[in-house]
Amino acid sequence: MPGELPSERGNVGFIGLGAMGRPMAANLARAGFSLFVWRRHRSAQHELDDLGVVESDSLSALGASCSTVVLCVTDGPDVEQVLFADNGLAASLGAGSLVIDCSTISPRVAESVAQRLSQRGVRFIDAPVTGGTEGAARATLSILVGGEPAAVADAWDVLSAMGSMITHLGPVGSGQRAKAVNQVILAGTYLAVAEGVVLALRAGLDARAVVAALGSGAAGSWVLANRAERMIDDRYPLGFKLSLHRKDLGIALEMAGAAGASLPVAAIAAAFEDGLLAQGFGDDDNAALARAIRRLSGL
Repeated sequence: MPGELPSERGNVGFIGLGAMGRPMAANLARAGFSLFVWRRHRSAQHELDDLGVVESDSLSALGASCSTVVLCVTDGPDVEQVLFADNGLAASLGAGSLVIDCSTISPRVAESVAQRLSQRGVRFIDAPVTGGTEGAARATLSILVGGEPAAVADAWDVLSAMGSMITHLGPVGSGQRAKAVNQVILAGTYLAVAEGVVLALRAGLDARAVVAALGSGAAGSWVLANRAERMIDDRYPLGFKLSLHRKDLGIALEMAGAAGASLPVAAIAAAFEDGLLAQGFGDDDNAALARAIRRLSGL
């Protein structure tokens, strides 16, 4: 019947109930998975409370309950801490279990984590996501996947409950490398939209009308459609933290150095973001890059 949950689809663990992780976990519960969560921070559950989610009191209890676990934490050290610290998750996962890491971390760390888990008979795929909190809430994320084909196939139903575009790009680490490409493109797009908005404002145009007019043309983009208004208003409610984008750009610039690629626009964006972080704007949405362009233009 409409509105009923599907029949139970198995136990899935979820760790990392932040701005992205909470709606992703909620969509897994709504898709009919029996969801077990472990909260790194006591204030993190919120909308999950009404979805029949089971709260595990420890990582080891969650690992003992689930053969598939999704991670969505901040950075590589957090992934390693959750998995391998004393009483960490890895020790309680059975052979054949699957860890799906939706965090954005260094490809090298992803490869190292996969190798360490394989020694315990645990499988690992990297599956970073893009699409913002809007995509997380609507289950329309793009998910960039690296891992062995059999492991990716086993993860497909879980991934499909969180995203609408799932792309297997190669072995472990491939998803993280593709996410770095995504963040580089976003850096340039945010800067370009910020410059366009500022030019419209300084030229005395109705910036909202300009954005609406350009949206269906060659200048159209997700950033123009979803973040230009914040740049016009100079207000940046959280969608994706600027500090996290700067972390991701660090991964991309390190990867570029190793690959011999020159990324001048990404380097400029990183420099602007460093300045904004120093001014205390790290928790703003990444559209706050426009602060730097506005200030340079006297706005």
